[in-house]
This record gives sequence, C-alpha cells and structure tokens, in this order.
Amino acid sequence: MAGVSKITTGLTGLAVAAKPHHTLGVLYSKILRTLQKMPQDAAYRRHTEIIINERAQILKSNSDIEVVENQIGCGQIEEVIVQAENELILARKMLNWKPWEPLLREAPPNQWAWPPAQAKN
Repeated sequence: MAGVSKITTGLTGLAVAAKPHHTLGVLYSKILRTLQKMPQDAAYRRHTEIIINERAQILKSNSDIEVVENQIGCGQIEEVIVQAENELILARKMLNWKPWEPLLREAPPNQWAWPPAQAKN
C-alpha cells in the first residue's frame, strides 16, 4: 500500500488517518471480541456482527483505500474509523447494560405500543 495520498479530509476537525487499514482492523477485532461476550441470540450482537464482518472482509480484500470507501459506502475512511470507534464504545456499553436480559418488573400497559395511545379528556 502506498503512503497517504490525501492532504486533508475536507472535514473540520477530522485529520487524515495515517494507517487506516491497521486502525480499522484493530477496531473491528475489538468490536468482534466484545460481541462474542454477548449471548449468540442477542439482536445487537447478531446484526452488528454481520456488519462488522462484512466491513472487515472488504478491508482485508482491498489495499486501495478508495475502493474500501466505495464498498463500505459510509463516507471517507476517516469517517468509517470514527463510526467504528463509536460502535466499540456502544458495544462495551451494551455488554454492561445487558439488554437481552428479562425486565426486572413487568412493563406498564402499552409500553411498547406505537404510536402511543391518545390521552382521553
């Protein structure tokens, strides 16, 4: 892979990533390790694993950053790195929150109904 070819991202406060392949590879590995600590049937784990595995495969199969950016389709590689950093933070929080566990007490009536019932006067 050639050195970094762009000078700026054109986005205020977002510097050009020096080693985007390495950075994303590390982040994706950390996310997947965190997800493995969750139950296999947890919705967050299932859906996030699919996305991260797809992106990791794109990253592994392409050395050209522009190709990676186009295949992932979520902006510049620096933006994808920020997304991965945020996903890692969320995955660690989800591991702590354990949303797959049952509620401590029964939910109020219509808690999960949408749109919410109209108030009667």
